[in-house]
Amino acid sequence: MISEDTICAVSTPSGVGGIAVIRVSGPRAVYITDSVWRGKSLADVKSHTAHFGVLYDPADGSDLDQAVAVVFRAPRSFTGEDVVELSVHGSRWIQRELLNLLVRSGCRIAEPGEFTRRAFASGKMDLAEAEAVADVIASSSKASHRVAMAQIRGDLSKRLGNLHDRLLDLASLLELELDFSEEEVEFASRERLVDLAGEVHDVVAGLAASFATGQAIKDGVPVTIAGETNAGKSTLLNTLLQEQRAIVSDIHGTTRDAIEDTVEIGGVLFRITDTAGLRETDDPIETLGIELARNKINSARIVLWVIDASADEASLSQRWTEICGYCGNSDTRIIVLINKSDIVPAVRIDVLRDRLASILPESAIVKNISAHTGSGLPELKQILVDASGVNALDEDAVMVTNVRHYAALASAEASSARALAALKDMISADLIAQDIRETLHHLATITGTITSDDILATIFSRFCIGK
Repeated sequence: MISEDTICAVSTPSGVGGIAVIRVSGPRAVYITDSVWRGKSLADVKSHTAHFGVLYDPADGSDLDQAVAVVFRAPRSFTGEDVVELSVHGSRWIQRELLNLLVRSGCRIAEPGEFTRRAFASGKMDLAEAEAVADVIASSSKASHRVAMAQIRGDLSKRLGNLHDRLLDLASLLELELDFSEEEVEFASRERLVDLAGEVHDVVAGLAASFATGQAIKDGVPVTIAGETNAGKSTLLNTLLQEQRAIVSDIHGTTRDAIEDTVEIGGVLFRITDTAGLRETDDPIETLGIELARNKINSARIVLWVIDASADEASLSQRWTEICGYCGNSDTRIIVLINKSDIVPAVRIDVLRDRLASILPESAIVKNISAHTGSGLPELKQILVDASGVNALDEDAVMVTNVRHYAALASAEASSARALAALKDMISADLIAQDIRETLHHLATITGTITSDDILATIFSRFCIGK
């Protein structure tokens, strides 16, 4: 899988900046860079050293730019190959001309993700760690960065490695049972095999179950703002985002679509959606908006039920039942917000709270806020962070955030469940061994122990050029 080509690409974001970094990697990286370099010969310098010089065009001797070249000798580099990283001024013209100069001197422009793919091919990282590189680059909150860094450190790979070893132990014991089935030799009781298979299945199932939380951390915890018209939902969205994303009006039914944006609160990324007010209407457009609101409630991990403090409390029970019915998951947290508390007498709010206390479970959170003035919003933000459960996660917890990994774990969970059930039912060892081999196969596809060029091409094509 190691290529003989030497590749180059701009590794910093596109556009104009103070500095741009061009990465060159491959067997001729140092030689090619030296051919366009005035300064100390890079062929003679030590690995992991930086040197100042001038890049020039050998065709006419004209200088292109002053630069700093950092040399990394194989295998002590990101790709495992010889690598030179050139820091030049951030002019688009300089970047373009330098790439042209390197290509004329023998380089090839790198394909998307090719540097990371070479790191994987040379054994610098496994496939799960390689995919985490893209997650680190894309991380948009403290929590998502923490999860991505844990994966790039190999936390998931280590957990899968332990599973692999336990599955091999189980497979070996089953093979011995097959080999000596006609002799009075017992290498392990069925009870021991059941315990071992149960431990494996529980770990696989736990990793698969972590995907819901992992995806929420990576893409943003989905929060839906719901309630009746004119309860202040759009104002709340604007206040949380600190910008005017939604139109605010005293006219009922102003919001007819779902308006979504993300915001980081307490190191956690939230994907907050404002929805159409829930009510009976003959307006076909508003009806579509209400249906969309129900769908957003269904997919939310947290629902902010906004109540107008001046509204009639008679409909609260029906609305609570309605919102609970729309929730697609029993783990969905519903936070009740009594809005417009700044313009309603305290006695009125007490009446609402008493009514809500007769409807809601004891664990329900009810908070007085004013989306207009911001009163109660700091406390609400902390409630959101706590309700997300992200900061309560163990620092050593391994989270799955990659859809491909989840699909492999779901398949491994199914095959390990079949093996466990077969062991309990005293099914023949040869049939159980097939399920164990399937489980091993699915787990191996995550780290790349078993893979194909098509899978690799698909994975790395999603990377940016230069990484």
